[in-house]
Amino acid sequence: MLTSITEGILCCLTGKTNVVLPVESSDAGPADGFEFVEVKPGRVLRVRHILPERQATSDSQPEQGVSIHCKRKITVYRNGQLVIENLGDVLHSEILQCQNGDVEQCSTVEVELADYSTAPSSPDPKPAPPLPDSDQQRPAPPPRRRRRKPKRTVFIDSERRITSCKGTHSDVALFFIHGVGGSLDIWGRQLDFFSRLGYEVVAPDLAGHGASTAPQIAAAYTFYALAEDLRAIFKRYARKRNILIGHSYGVSFCTFLAHEYPEQVHKVVMINGGGPTALEPSLCSIFQLPSCILHCLSPCLAWSFLKAGFARQGAKEKQLLKEGNAFNVSPFVLRAMMSGQYWPEGDEVYHAELTVPILLVHGLYDKFVPMDEDQRMAEILLFAFLKVIEEGSHMVMMECPETVNTLLHEFFLWEPDISASKADQTATTDATVAPTVATEGTTEETAGAPKANKPLNK
Repeated sequence: MLTSITEGILCCLTGKTNVVLPVESSDAGPADGFEFVEVKPGRVLRVRHILPERQATSDSQPEQGVSIHCKRKITVYRNGQLVIENLGDVLHSEILQCQNGDVEQCSTVEVELADYSTAPSSPDPKPAPPLPDSDQQRPAPPPRRRRRKPKRTVFIDSERRITSCKGTHSDVALFFIHGVGGSLDIWGRQLDFFSRLGYEVVAPDLAGHGASTAPQIAAAYTFYALAEDLRAIFKRYARKRNILIGHSYGVSFCTFLAHEYPEQVHKVVMINGGGPTALEPSLCSIFQLPSCILHCLSPCLAWSFLKAGFARQGAKEKQLLKEGNAFNVSPFVLRAMMSGQYWPEGDEVYHAELTVPILLVHGLYDKFVPMDEDQRMAEILLFAFLKVIEEGSHMVMMECPETVNTLLHEFFLWEPDISASKADQTATTDATVAPTVATEGTTEETAGAPKANKPLNK
């Protein structure tokens, strides 16, 4: 603690901060799967790239998969209301086991910020006189509702083929993207697990994190600057079918890449990523303090991260934090990363336009991301599965690696079962009424008949 305070005072006097440099030059060859990629002049990222040696008998041709009709109407009204109508095939919003799934044909789900169907009409200041008794009384007509004019309407009508992605398929690549204060080392158990199964895995260090270079200008850590870095990494290592796995802030970059490259991104995994809201830095955050003060507070910040990021705070968790090289960045980089989280385009409409299947993983004891945010994300997305891990927190992939690895692997191998859904639909053609989910702010209300979820085969 005294050492950090002394270094903080020297930081204020000299105006210098810690700089993270790569342990090897960019000209060096891969060592244990590590490479250094220059995404821009003077901007070098460390990347762990593992390309397993596949046997000649490997299944290089992917399976045919299932074609899903993605048809959706997204309407934004001038008063801020959002209405989403699913007109094509819709997968269940929750999944129990990912090796089996159902698809509902032509179901409609509306999500809006206000529900007018249950709103009482305003009282009439001059009540009408009672009608004379008669056997032919007519019920009062419903009150007229002013027709709302949409501000913007987005139509999505496309076909997407969802296939099972096996480790023996040479056209599949897995991309792991960490969040603020992390590094590619937090994915160590996942990288080893999936590379042993034959998958090609790619995990970069964000700028200023791990062994990547740390530019000493705040503009180098904005969302757009980091997104362009990851775009370069994606274009360098991408295959025909790519699966993006993001954690925390890394989920926003997975969303960006899935939106930019819908044909190449096959599936997405979002681990404790939060709700479908536009990014905007908080002006009252502790990370707005000068870098030298943050340097003095670094022991307290590290302890706070350990307490909030893990369900337990024992010696095992401290060792995991050390091995994962998590929250080990300079105060300048940490401050610039938190201040640079500005992405107004990433709102609910942006997320609703995604047609890729997405698995949402949430740690039950996560103190950074509330459960309501991931539930809201599952409502907005077209094809979303929500899985809650009861033993995990924010760093769930480090706390429960076996559970996370099994869940991710099942999702990679999963493909929807259309035949079973068509049989169920024929038997229950007139038994199900499409629901309407109404939300306003952070509150959620449900009107209409409940949605009939088909049981999944375990």
